[in-house]
Amino acid sequence: MKPSPKWAVALFTVVNLAVYIGLAAWGWGGWASLMAHPARAAAVLVTVAASVVAPLADGNLSSGRREDTRNRWVLVPFLVIGLLTGWLPAYTDRVDFGTIDGDVTRYIGLALFVVGIVLRILPVFVLGRRFSGFVAIQEGHQLETHGVYGVIRHPSYLGLLLGLFGWSLVFRSIPGLVLSLLLVPPLIARISSEEALLASEFGQQYEEYRRRTWRLVPFVY
Repeated sequence: MKPSPKWAVALFTVVNLAVYIGLAAWGWGGWASLMAHPARAAAVLVTVAASVVAPLADGNLSSGRREDTRNRWVLVPFLVIGLLTGWLPAYTDRVDFGTIDGDVTRYIGLALFVVGIVLRILPVFVLGRRFSGFVAIQEGHQLETHGVYGVIRHPSYLGLLLGLFGWSLVFRSIPGLVLSLLLVPPLIARISSEEALLASEFGQQYEEYRRRTWRLVPFVY
């Protein structure tokens, strides 16, 4: 399948942004209320900035030359959990249910969120057309082993988790943190599918790469 045109990726990103921020505003009871705290406002602005920057890269939604279609089921929990994390932390913050006291929590969360966003987007620029929304091998696909990929094999997924945890902490939300943890099992399933596909494509080269790097968290996993 041909790579997705940039306008399609941009449209997909804009729709996701509108839905996610809209859910957060709904959870907090309105746009003005959501933006009333500097940490929340900063998280929203970082999300908007990331949505502007991400489509500038060459990532796509193509199934490429080879795809593990059996892994598409993970897109459902990704979508459901993603939508719920847009709304639930904001709602629990507003009603003060399951929250952690203090603005320090919010700013720690904001720092984690920014780091997560950078780690989420950077691989899209590094991989270009090789980066897809599906578990797929693209035309002319080459194994990336430099930069952040020289340390961990899935920096974008680490960024996704850090971003979700950070977003929840910006809203001081323990339920949001628990919800974010629910993403780990389908995320590990997707990582396993990606690694199996890459091993089948690159053979010994990938096995050697896997032996000298960490899967998701340096020195831990």
